[in-house]
Amino acid sequence: MNSVLSDAIRARRDDLIALTQDLIRIPTLNPPGQDYRAICEYLDRRLSAHGFETTLVRAHGTPGDSEKYPRWNIVARREGAHGGDCVHFNSHTDVVEVGRGWTFDPFGAELKDGRIYGRGACDMKGGLAASIIAAEAFIDTHPDFCGAVEISGTADEESGGYGGVAYLAEKGWFDPARVQHVIIPEPLNKDRICLGHRGGWWAEIETKGEIAHGSMPFLGDCAVRHMGAVLQEFENKLFPAMAARTTDMPVVPEGARSSTMNINAIHGGQPENAPDFDGLPAHCVPDSCRITIDRRFLVEEPLDQVRGEVTALLEGLRDTRADFDYEITELNSVLPSMTDRDAPVVQTVAAAITDVMGKAPEYVASPGTYDQKHIDRIGKLKNCIAYGPGVLELAHKPDEWIGVDDMLDSACVMGAALETLLLPRD
Repeated sequence: MNSVLSDAIRARRDDLIALTQDLIRIPTLNPPGQDYRAICEYLDRRLSAHGFETTLVRAHGTPGDSEKYPRWNIVARREGAHGGDCVHFNSHTDVVEVGRGWTFDPFGAELKDGRIYGRGACDMKGGLAASIIAAEAFIDTHPDFCGAVEISGTADEESGGYGGVAYLAEKGWFDPARVQHVIIPEPLNKDRICLGHRGGWWAEIETKGEIAHGSMPFLGDCAVRHMGAVLQEFENKLFPAMAARTTDMPVVPEGARSSTMNINAIHGGQPENAPDFDGLPAHCVPDSCRITIDRRFLVEEPLDQVRGEVTALLEGLRDTRADFDYEITELNSVLPSMTDRDAPVVQTVAAAITDVMGKAPEYVASPGTYDQKHIDRIGKLKNCIAYGPGVLELAHKPDEWIGVDDMLDSACVMGAALETLLLPRD
């Protein structure tokens, strides 16, 4: 790596800290999709001042988009002095709910012992800040660079990315004719290159019953008991079958090398009372029970098989359990995505990690999906990876943090990659 660029990045340490803190202090909670416009306007001011041409894009009509919570995105582009490839850094700006157990202000962005704490610090405002610092330092160091540098801040990755990268991809922003290399600074650790992710299938299952008086349940049909039978089938058959399957994908952590399924939610019978209601429940047999399942599958598993094995268990209960009836509704599906190790962006970032950190990178795949899926499937752009600072296991946890030194190291890797991809070759 050019030592001048490395020095320029590390000299921006205080700026990097302040930028990361500013981003965390904009509480872009999703749901509902809060302050998306505010963070885009902040990035607009920052990047416009450094010569980027910026465009704010609202994803009209996408899930969750409304006048109260519009889905805003920003794409910023800085053209070089000569023709060449475009390197695009894509970061999502939304963060998940705060949850319980914090000892720091979730949106205070407190700096302590070299760590910045806050919701979204790791996932992934630290990565966004690192990419901005790397790009600005690169442009200042090499004003005659070739091609173009793009930075985007996009909405809704935490809820599927349909109001963010998916929308932009549909509108041509990731067309391989205008963007050639994509780096997504997700927190997969600063010495890892993430090549892709597992697939996901989400569905709601409803078991049906018949309402009756709770003192005479034999006159009704309890949908919750039917759901108990579904869960028992899952425990006895589906979970053991999934645990026995492993993948050749380099998924981390180790537990995600197998197929998994999470029961996201369960609702049966009467709605929960409001916190200020102190009355007693009515006496009714529940006639409906619903669960939401989150099934993560391997590249070796066809989606039809994933759907089919759940349906087969439900059909088996219909055949063997008296009065069993159900409905299943697919909520979403995402196919696995993997970039080849010999892709240009992979080789470039691998060499940059070796140069900056003195070690070869680890190649991994993510247990959960992220916006690579849309760049791959909709944008038809295969030359895409996730690389950024942060510890994956901190994402969505209380007292989430990002290390300042990790951000600086990652920014140096990003800068070295820009030098390889956008500087003239002798």
